[in-house]
Amino acid sequence: MAVGEAVARRESKAAPWTRALERVPWWALVIVLIGIYITYSILNSATYRDTFTFLAEGLKITIFLTVVSFAIALVLGLITGFGRVSDNVVVYNIATFYVEVVRGVPLLVQLLYVAFVLVPLAVSAMNGAGSFLVQHTSAGTLVSIGRSLESINIQGVSMLFRAIVGLALGYGAYEAEVFRAGIESIERGQMEAARSLGMSYWQAMRYVVLPQAIRRVLPPLGNDFIAMLKDSSLVSALAVRELTQLAKLNRARTFRTFETYNTVTFLYLSMTLLLSVGVKFLERRMSAGK
Repeated sequence: MAVGEAVARRESKAAPWTRALERVPWWALVIVLIGIYITYSILNSATYRDTFTFLAEGLKITIFLTVVSFAIALVLGLITGFGRVSDNVVVYNIATFYVEVVRGVPLLVQLLYVAFVLVPLAVSAMNGAGSFLVQHTSAGTLVSIGRSLESINIQGVSMLFRAIVGLALGYGAYEAEVFRAGIESIERGQMEAARSLGMSYWQAMRYVVLPQAIRRVLPPLGNDFIAMLKDSSLVSALAVRELTQLAKLNRARTFRTFETYNTVTFLYLSMTLLLSVGVKFLERRMSAGK
């Protein structure tokens, strides 16, 4: 008994230290140490400094690409989300077709399809519409519009624009499901109560349902923004000079593989971790506000 009590006392003394060590985010400490090493290298190593300078322009393109694409995806997702909860059979099926097709195709394939199939088809359609307006109308404004449409050339459509369209279409389907889930999470009684007060369907949706739904879906939307930031690296397949593409070019011109990919990994990781902290803060605020 005495031995058992002595062991128990030692374990009880060690327990607070053990619990404290268990609470330490060791993974975060490792990441911080790696970040300190890369930052120190950028500041003190000419090779790392040149690499960072070369990649800086790609970092700007990556951020621009992600922000613009996600903004378009939000609008597209909200519209499609309304379609997914619509009682209109035609609207519901069109929205569902878009969501199921896009979610069933890899994002890289979508980017290639948009860049080399949909965009050329759209340009051809606009050229045809322009020719029709020029040949069959006499109004000066319509003729001017027709000539503008005729002058559009596929070579004039940048790969950056095609990448934005591809990412927006791809993520629009995922945002549609996020908005659908948010709308359906609101009790149906609130919509019925709003309608009984004389509101139309869209008034009830705008003033009663949607404000609550958007509040609930903010954290998942934040996670999708982080996912798009990482997936933006796929547009390097279209030769868009974003972060990953410039990393490839830098490695090819300097043969500094280790330094190049250390730096690009550090940049992506820094952005995603900062955004993750913001999303977790948002989640805590949402939970506290319930």
